[in-house]
Amino acid sequence: MAELMRVGRILFAVAMAFFGVQYLIFASHAAGPAPGPPWTPGSPSLAWVAGVGLLAVAVCLVTKRQGRLAATLLGVVLLLRLLLVHLPGLIARLHDPGMWTTAFEILAMCGAAFVLAGMLSGGWPRSQGWDRAVDMMSEVGRLLFAIALVVFGVQHFMYASFVAMLVPAWIPGHLFWAYFVGVAFIAAAVSIVANRISRLAAILLGTMFLLWVILLHAPRVAAAGPHNGNEWTSEFVALAMCGGSFVLAGALSSGPGKRGAF
Repeated sequence: MAELMRVGRILFAVAMAFFGVQYLIFASHAAGPAPGPPWTPGSPSLAWVAGVGLLAVAVCLVTKRQGRLAATLLGVVLLLRLLLVHLPGLIARLHDPGMWTTAFEILAMCGAAFVLAGMLSGGWPRSQGWDRAVDMMSEVGRLLFAIALVVFGVQHFMYASFVAMLVPAWIPGHLFWAYFVGVAFIAAAVSIVANRISRLAAILLGTMFLLWVILLHAPRVAAAGPHNGNEWTSEFVALAMCGGSFVLAGALSSGPGKRGAF
C-alpha cells in the first residue's frame, strides 16, 4: 500500500507540473497546449505566478521537501479558485454541464491535495495545532473528493448519450459504459464516505482513471495534435484523479492522523 501511495503522489505531482508548464507556455506567448478547462489562463502575469507555483508544488511533492505544506497550500488555493472563479460562473449557468464538470474537477483535486497533505510528515511548521488542522483538512478532503464523484456520476446518467460518444470506437457497448462509469462513481463515493471497503473502491477508481489516461485520452491527444490544450489538460486531469485516488486508498487504509514517509 505504501508503494501505491508513492505512485499516487508522483502521478499527482506530474499532473501539477504539466499544468504549471501549460501556464508558463501561455505566459511566454509560445506556441503550445494552452491551459484548457478547468484551468483558465487569465492574464499573462497571473499565468506566470500560477505556472511557477504549480511547478514548485510538484517539486515539493516529488522530493517530499516541505511536501505537507505544499499540498496544504495547493488545496487552499484550489478551494479559493473554486469559490472565486468557478462558483460564480456555475451559479450563472446552472444548466451548463461543462461548468459543473470544471468546477468539480477543481474540487476533486482540492480534496486530493488535502488528503495528500494529511499523509505527508515532517516539514514546517511543526506544532500539534498545525498537525490537528492538517488532519481535519484531510478528512474534509476525503469528503470533497467523494462529493465530486457523485456529481460526475450524476452527469454520466444525465448526459449518457454524449458520454457514450467519448468511448473509443473499438470498445463495444458505448452506452453501457457510460452508465457503468456513472454507477462506479456513485458507488465509490458512497464507499469512501461510509468507509466500507473504501480502500478497494479507491484502488479500483484509480485504476479506472489510469485506463482512461491510456485508452481514452492518449489517443485523443494524438489525434488532436500537440497544440490542442483542451485534450492535453483533460488527459492530465485524469492523471491527477488517478493519483489522488491511489493516495486516498492509502489514507483510508491508514486511518486518520497516521502519516507515512511514502
